[in-house]
Amino acid sequence: MIHEKITLEPIYSDTSLSLALFISGGLWGLYWIPLRALSLAGVDSYWSIFFINACPLLVLSPIALFKINQFKFTDWPTLFSSLTIGLAFTLYAGAILETTVVRATLLFYLSPIWGTIFGTIFLSERFTVRRASAIIFSLFGLFFLLSNKDTLNLSLNIGDFFGFLSGLLFAIGSGLLKRSPTIKIFPLTFFVYAFTSAGALTLVFFFVGQTEIPKKTVIDFFPYVFLWSTIIFMPSFMVVFKVSQTLFPGRVAILLMSEIIVAVVTASILLPEERMTLIQWLGALTIVTAGFIDILFSKSRGNISKPM
Repeated sequence: MIHEKITLEPIYSDTSLSLALFISGGLWGLYWIPLRALSLAGVDSYWSIFFINACPLLVLSPIALFKINQFKFTDWPTLFSSLTIGLAFTLYAGAILETTVVRATLLFYLSPIWGTIFGTIFLSERFTVRRASAIIFSLFGLFFLLSNKDTLNLSLNIGDFFGFLSGLLFAIGSGLLKRSPTIKIFPLTFFVYAFTSAGALTLVFFFVGQTEIPKKTVIDFFPYVFLWSTIIFMPSFMVVFKVSQTLFPGRVAILLMSEIIVAVVTASILLPEERMTLIQWLGALTIVTAGFIDILFSKSRGNISKPM
């Protein structure tokens, strides 16, 4: 008698993946906290970006030695998506440090527009009424959130440029992940953190002019930074990467708007100068509504993803 070995794999629906992405995005809404904490502790702004993104490499590098086979088949989609996403997060972190948390986050999340356009043109995805409605809600939400004297300021700085460019790069990177579902998550994560760290060093050399990291502050803050960067952010990072290989790029960007809600609410509470007005809270609600429109009116595709 021949016994067949049957392997049962979990089935992830669009809804469950969307929920995981929504939660992971919310965790990234806290990204500004360790960045600002390091800056207040005396670490020059762009050094803090390097510190936070280099910490996970201390864990990823030894593991990479045991997963060397996954790196043997690294191709240009892996490298290019890693580069664009890595630079996107470098610039996003720079935006958080150069402008207000609210403004940096909002400019980054113009990416639903870029993501939907990229997916429609290059991935042959349909531009549906639902997706158009979600984007319109998102834009109204962004308008409401920008509607006060502090954030509706026509004078732009380098942080605003960083925020805008980071959203565009992230949309390109998430589109590449959707187009290349065979990309391995571990090499991708490793390269993203490597490119983000390298991008941060580039900002240091070009804008700070200081090439020596403050060693005492690094030692004192290492447990704090390790907790945030490796225990909290890195797992959510990997969830975002995996789900981005499956879901429509515009939806990925819309669901990641949960980061806006968390970032705006926490900044409003912890940073007195960034407290939200009633109209801004309406904007936050509108953005959440956009995410639910995209989720609740989508068609489930059933068996779409293997375990991460």
